[in-house]
Amino acid sequence: MKVINPFDYKHIVFFTGAGMSAESGVPTYRGRGGIWNEYHWEEYACQEAFEKDAIKVLQFHELRRKTVLKCHPHAGHFSMADLEKRHPHVTTVTQNIDGMHQRGGSKAVIEIHGSLWRVRCVMHGVRDDFGESYKSYICSKCGSFLRPDIIWFGDTLDQEVVQKAILAIRKADVFISIGTSGVVWPAAGFPQIAKDAGALCIEINPEPSELSGIYDITIRSTASVALEKLFHESR
Repeated sequence: MKVINPFDYKHIVFFTGAGMSAESGVPTYRGRGGIWNEYHWEEYACQEAFEKDAIKVLQFHELRRKTVLKCHPHAGHFSMADLEKRHPHVTTVTQNIDGMHQRGGSKAVIEIHGSLWRVRCVMHGVRDDFGESYKSYICSKCGSFLRPDIIWFGDTLDQEVVQKAILAIRKADVFISIGTSGVVWPAAGFPQIAKDAGALCIEINPEPSELSGIYDITIRSTASVALEKLFHESR
């Protein structure tokens, strides 16, 4: 396996998808065993469903929270967090909403699809809410239902968050994609942005992805194994 010294590079960006969390046991949304094979997203993961039956939607997301809290960060999460502590410029851009990177110790995390651990009120903004159950379904200031701060089907991504991610990627001289299929836009365009900016592009994924061809290095392994070996000489 190719080994790099991360301290030879100024800006490192990790870009993670469902495969990163799946290694911790977090159920994926698509594919074999995916959540949307059992539940219909039209009933649980769109604004229309929330407006029709907010309690049903919130209870579904509490089930997701309980499931995720039974899972734990793996060695790959800890490797990323350890590097962030030792390197001046490490950013994680993730499509995952489970907060596993933060639980593993990472702090510089850009969540382009939102978070299971936040809620928002249309009138009074976003607040943290960590735990198996929500602290409240209702905003204490206006009495409206609090919506999970997640990008649902039909939602528009927060352009401020997307631009923050793109800015970090354009600065990167190493771009490491982990466990993402490369099919969901606009995130599917991130590897090409990194490539065009001159970054060394590395893919860590047990299986080839739609974008495998653009990477300089492809590692057919899980994150927990690959990251330890990739940065072996930096310790």
